[in-house]
Amino acid sequence: MRRAVVGWCVLILVLTSGVRTPAQDDREAVLAVVKQLFDGMRAADAEKIRAVFHPSAQLFSSSTRNGTPQVSVQSIDGFVTAITRPHTEVYDERTRNEVVHIDGGFASVWAEYAFYRGNAFNHCGVDAFHLARGADGWKIVSLGDSRRTEPCEGWPR
Repeated sequence: MRRAVVGWCVLILVLTSGVRTPAQDDREAVLAVVKQLFDGMRAADAEKIRAVFHPSAQLFSSSTRNGTPQVSVQSIDGFVTAITRPHTEVYDERTRNEVVHIDGGFASVWAEYAFYRGNAFNHCGVDAFHLARGADGWKIVSLGDSRRTEPCEGWPR
C-alpha cells in the first residue's frame, strides 16, 4: 500500500514537473508571431513585419465614424508602408487577455489592445488573428481589429 502511494506521488510529480506539451509549444510559437509583429511595428522594421505574414494575408479594421459603421481593408504593402513611414514617435501596440485556440495547423488569437503613438494613447479595441502553420512555421493569414477611442477601460492614458 505504501509503495503504491509513493508510486502515485512520483507519477504526479513527474506529470506536473514542468514537462512541456506540444500544445504549450504551439501556443508559445503562435504568440511569438504576434509579439514579433508588435516588435516590428515599434522598430518600424518592414522586414520583421513582413516576415510574420503569409503573402496573401488580409487585413481589415472595423470602426464607427459619425455614428456610421466603417470597414477598411488594407493590403500588407499598405500596412507596412503606413507603419514604417518616417515618424518621430514609436508606434506601440500593447495587448492583454490573449485567448489562443489551436487545431492542428490553424490558430486564432483574440486579444484586447491599446495603440499608442509615443506615450500618447490613440485608440483601443480587439485584435483577431488567424494563423496557419506551413513549412516555414506559423504565419498570419488574416488580421482584423476593432478601433475605438472610448470605452477603453484599464489602459493608461
